Amino acid sequence: MSVTTSQISAFGGRISLLIQWRAFWLAALLVLLLLVLMTASLMSGSYPLPISGVWATLTGVPPSETAETVVWQFRFPRMVVAALSGVFFGLSGAILQNVTRNPLADPSLVGVSQGASLAVITLIVMLPNVSGVWRPYVAFAGSLAVAALIQWIAMRRKSGASMRFILTGIGIAAFISSISSVMLTYGDINQAQAALAWLAGSIHAAGWDEVSALSGFTVVMIPLLFMATRPMAALRMGPELATGLGVRVQRVRMGLITLSVALAAFAVAAVGPLGFVGLVAPHLARRIARAGVGQHLILTGLIGAVMVCLTDYIGRIAFAPVQIPAGILTAMLGAPVFMALIIRSRYNRQL
Repeated sequence: MSVTTSQISAFGGRISLLIQWRAFWLAALLVLLLLVLMTASLMSGSYPLPISGVWATLTGVPPSETAETVVWQFRFPRMVVAALSGVFFGLSGAILQNVTRNPLADPSLVGVSQGASLAVITLIVMLPNVSGVWRPYVAFAGSLAVAALIQWIAMRRKSGASMRFILTGIGIAAFISSISSVMLTYGDINQAQAALAWLAGSIHAAGWDEVSALSGFTVVMIPLLFMATRPMAALRMGPELATGLGVRVQRVRMGLITLSVALAAFAVAAVGPLGFVGLVAPHLARRIARAGVGQHLILTGLIGAVMVCLTDYIGRIAFAPVQIPAGILTAMLGAPVFMALIIRSRYNRQL
């Protein structure tokens, strides 16, 4: 092994990990940056707290009852939801880009997030008495239906299927967005306003219910992501080579798309459709370190968490007491990156 990589084996070689040390130290740096952002988020707001007050509150000896309420009921769950949703959006985009082998694939661009949004808007506007507990499941069903439709249309012919997947998704996303607009225009005004606030991608209303849902889903996803790394590595080399390596390409592809949809759906259900996180995070991870699939997913998840925590923090303090939804800031960041990727990918040659 070179000085930049090391191999770690366990259980007689049944489990073997190749560590790229540059990616490892960058991941550690991202974790540190995330902790700094979380600390700043806990300290800042209409009720400012010094770092000593935050630490005392987290360790069970709050300086005041107000500090305990502000930290534990508002800021801490909001911070955790921002980080977890960023991880989910980033991982969803990374998996989708791997499956389609297209750098422009992103849940917010190909209709997956819009399918989840339409399902949740229907729940809010048309069925306001239904408990919000059902949002993640309804969002997952909507995302999965849209992803299945796009996959069926795009994969009917093998040639150009990757780019056709993107173009089909963009068209279906526009159609779904128009249906959502009709529902918001002609629905009950109070329910429509609640849905609009959710659509902006704001995290200010996140609470412990969202933390519980995302944390439980994270526990389920970790082993699935671990098992998905090897077939994803094979798919990187193309479907023909993956088949030669013993990968059942169609079955693995559908499983990975389902995993990507689930990650995006649960994140959308918790915080609304945060655009471009799933597009930007995988590209930044590839640019800062060339690593295997496993470490790339770790870097992507951490970058997604940092992006959402940073945009939420800026939106909360930049024009206080007015709060700018994180979804607006992620779109402002991601749109120029999307245009740059289109220009660099020689788009016309792939049509």
